[in-house]
Amino acid sequence: MTEEKTSGRRVGYARVSTKDQRLSMQLDALQNAKCRPIFEDHGVSGAKGSRPGLDALLLDIKPNDTVVVYKLDRLGRSVLHLSDLLVRFQEEHIHFMSLSEGINTATPGGKLVFHLFSAFAEFQRDTILENTLCGLEAAKRRGSQLGRPRILGPQAIVEAHRLIMAGERRDDIADMLGVSRMTLDRAIRRLGLDCAP
Repeated sequence: MTEEKTSGRRVGYARVSTKDQRLSMQLDALQNAKCRPIFEDHGVSGAKGSRPGLDALLLDIKPNDTVVVYKLDRLGRSVLHLSDLLVRFQEEHIHFMSLSEGINTATPGGKLVFHLFSAFAEFQRDTILENTLCGLEAAKRRGSQLGRPRILGPQAIVEAHRLIMAGERRDDIADMLGVSRMTLDRAIRRLGLDCAP
């Protein structure tokens, strides 16, 4: 497939989980792919909500740039997180390339990747919401005491998570919902949704 011409930069991202792992193989591949700049997270688990290198990359990228990783799992800490990042890139007109998997959304066929990940993210949220609502209903039928009513219902939490992944500030979303930032973060964790910084 032919690659479309993009006017932006190739921005690299490399990550290893432990201090004793080396970034050199990823950095070599990113430099060979003509990435500049390259952001790094060394000794940072993919499960961490905040990663300095990834945070800096998300602040730096602009429309028409291409985010390049050596492998898909270097970027996302879960499939939902990865899906949300790719959807965010699509909405911000940022391309994505994974060298090992041969994914390049600047190609006509590669654009399909954005649509697949977008559909997956929506499906995953709907599944989490449905499971939560079914669990609550089953507990009520059994007569379980569910404790104090939650300020935020599952629908509000899922929508808040979608807005966060689209780049909205969590403080603004919390204000809009009439709750504290801590309450919002706790609610998102309760549903098992990963949240990007």
